[in-house]
Amino acid sequence: MRRALLVIAIVVVLLGGGVWAYFSFFASAPGIAVAPAGSATLPSAGQANAPGTAFATAAATSSPTPVSARLVKISAGPVVPGEAVVDLPAANASSSPDVAVHYIERQSGNVFSYSERTGILTRTSNRTIPGIEMAAWLPDASAAFVRYLSGDSFGTVNTYALPADGSSGFFLPQDLADVAVSSSSVLVLASGVNGSSASVMRADGTHTAQVFTTPLSSLRVSFAGKGRYLAFTKPSAALAGDAFIVDGTGRFTRIAGPLNGLVALASPSGTLVLVSSVAGGVMRMELVNTSTGEATGLPVATLADKCAWTADSSALYCAVPQNPPLGYAYPDDWYQGAVSFSDSLWKINVTGRYAEFVLDLAKETGSPVDAEALAVDPGATTLVFVDKNDGALWSYAL
Repeated sequence: MRRALLVIAIVVVLLGGGVWAYFSFFASAPGIAVAPAGSATLPSAGQANAPGTAFATAAATSSPTPVSARLVKISAGPVVPGEAVVDLPAANASSSPDVAVHYIERQSGNVFSYSERTGILTRTSNRTIPGIEMAAWLPDASAAFVRYLSGDSFGTVNTYALPADGSSGFFLPQDLADVAVSSSSVLVLASGVNGSSASVMRADGTHTAQVFTTPLSSLRVSFAGKGRYLAFTKPSAALAGDAFIVDGTGRFTRIAGPLNGLVALASPSGTLVLVSSVAGGVMRMELVNTSTGEATGLPVATLADKCAWTADSSALYCAVPQNPPLGYAYPDDWYQGAVSFSDSLWKINVTGRYAEFVLDLAKETGSPVDAEALAVDPGATTLVFVDKNDGALWSYAL
C-alpha cells in the first residue's frame, strides 16, 4: 500500500512538472507575425500583440552607401518591390528642393524614407508585417497597399492599406488577384473560375464601385489615364496573351496580342502602352497608341515589368538585359528566379523617338544587377530600383 502511494506521488510530481514546463516554454511561444484577417490594426513596436499574432523586433537597416556621384545604395535590403519617389519643395529660401524615396523593409514591414539631398534615412513606421510580397504606393507616399500571405493553411492573401506614418490602416477584401493605385483611387481585381471583376474605391477604402466584369479569370490590371483601365492576361512564354483598354462603361478593346509572354505597361496619360513579348525565345518591345492601335517597334528589348514611365508620359526608363541567357522561357523563368540578368539602364524618349544609353549597372557597381520595380519621381530627376538578386534598393540621379 505504501509503495502504491509512493508511485502515485511520483506520477503526480512528474505530471505537474510537465505541465509547468509546457506553460513556461511552449504555451507562450510566438506564432506567425502577421495580422489576423479582418483586424483593423496591426501590432507595432512596444505595443501588445493582437490575439493570434506575435511581435518580432525589426532588425536595424543598413546605412545608405554612395557608390558614385550619382548612384547610391539606399538599403542592402531586402526591401519590398514597389517604392514611392516624391518631389519635396525647398524648406526655406536657402535650401534646395529634395526628393524622398519611401520603401518598406521586407523582414519587418517597417517603412523608411530616404532624403536624396541630405542622405538621411528615417524610419517613419514600425508596424510589423513580415513577408510582404509587393507594395503599391499612393503617389504622395501617404500609404502603401501591401500584399502578404496570412500564414493560414489555405494560403490566404491579405491586402492591407499601410499608412507611411505608422497610424492605423485597413484591410481590403482577401485573395485579391491584383491591386493598382492612382492619385486618389485604388483599383482592385477579384478573380475566380467564373471570371474576374474589377472595382475602384477611394484611397480611404470608401465608395467602392464595380468598373468591369469579364469571363477572363487570369488578368493583371492598372489605370490607363482618367476613367480607363489596362487589362492583360497573365504572361507566359507558352501561351499567347492579349492586352485590352477598358473604358468607363466596361467595354474591352484589344490593343495588342495574341503574343507569347505579353506584359503591358500603360503611360500615366493612357495614350500609349509599352508591350513586351517573346518570339523564338527572343524578347522584343513595342509602343502601342491606344487611340489608333498603331504599334511602333523599339530598338531595345526587355520585359515591361523592368520599365517605368515618367510622370508626363514623354519617356520610359528601362533595365535592359545585356546578352540574356538563351534556352530559357521568358518571362516565366525570370519571375520564378531560375535565371537572372545583368542590366544596363536605357531611356526611351517617346517624343524624340530615340533610345539613349544611361548606365552600365554591372560596371558601375562591380557586380551584375537585375533591376526590377523601377520608379521615377515626378520631376524626372531620380530613378530608383530594386536588385532582384538580393533585394537591395538603389537610387540614381538622372
